[in-house]
Amino acid sequence: MKYTRLTLSLIATALLAACSSAPSTDGQAAVEDRSSGAASSGIGGSGVTTVNADGSTPGAAYPELKDPKNILSKRSVLFDYDSYVIKDQYRPLVEAHAKFLVSHPKVKMLIQGNTDERGSREYNLALGQKRADAVKKALTLLGASEGQLESVSLGEEKPSCSDASESCWAANRRGDMLYSGEF
Repeated sequence: MKYTRLTLSLIATALLAACSSAPSTDGQAAVEDRSSGAASSGIGGSGVTTVNADGSTPGAAYPELKDPKNILSKRSVLFDYDSYVIKDQYRPLVEAHAKFLVSHPKVKMLIQGNTDERGSREYNLALGQKRADAVKKALTLLGASEGQLESVSLGEEKPSCSDASESCWAANRRGDMLYSGEF
């Protein structure tokens, strides 16, 4: 009888713990579009589209982020080999994004640091983090709040190009800036 109560107690505790947690969506939910037989162009082409709590899609409130004529539509800072120093040519881009973040204090950004395939996994993860942190630091020095920014390393896991060439490796050495709803 003693073991039965203990067993039931453990099962009840496990069930309550499992039921009490809900995933955080930060005001966003994934909604599947079933209006047509074809998958929509949502996340990964899976038919899932990110929707804000107010029903709008990300970027709709800030069309300048999607306008190819606007500097804010450019989201990557490229780095030299084995470096995490932001090149002078990318300073206007970082400044524009900082200005946008300052003028929209509720908007959040994820900075993903990337590397090319050369180097060990550990080295590439560390270098990717340094690149993401360099962009984050530049944005905060230009006025963006620390609470708006998160930096992560993807190392070599998310290449933009897969050829084994210098031009491809150069394209993979980058820091990508993603706004809420894009990650």
